[in-house]
Amino acid sequence: MENKIFRNFLGEKGLKPTKERIAVLSEVFSFHGHFEPEYLYLRIKNAGSKASRASVYRTLSLLVECGLVKKVTRTEKGNIYEHTYGHSHHDHMICDACGEIIEFYSEKLENLQDEICAENSFAGSTHTLEIRGHCKKCRTKQS
Repeated sequence: MENKIFRNFLGEKGLKPTKERIAVLSEVFSFHGHFEPEYLYLRIKNAGSKASRASVYRTLSLLVECGLVKKVTRTEKGNIYEHTYGHSHHDHMICDACGEIIEFYSEKLENLQDEICAENSFAGSTHTLEIRGHCKKCRTKQS
């Protein structure tokens, strides 16, 4: 389904579904988890595709724009992404020491956000919550 969504999106923008773009799309949806563009590029290259780094970055931007992929966070190395199509909403806790990303969902937080929006006559459509700190493993190392 993501293939059809992406092809329709490209068509609406007057762009072609090139082999490289489809290779990036396929690779993004071939695994679950968070990824850096460089990791994605290396996976595509190792699979035999001729997609360049520039093609990977440009295609990632298109995938974000069409809503199939989301930028999760930015680190000193660059952006980290995840594919969102077919996944339920969740938020992230990110360890500043090791970079681990923990996904979570809280009904209480979702309800609180709805209440805050209602109190302010605001119609929220989406949100991103990122909690930064230190994971259990890194806190244990510090002790």
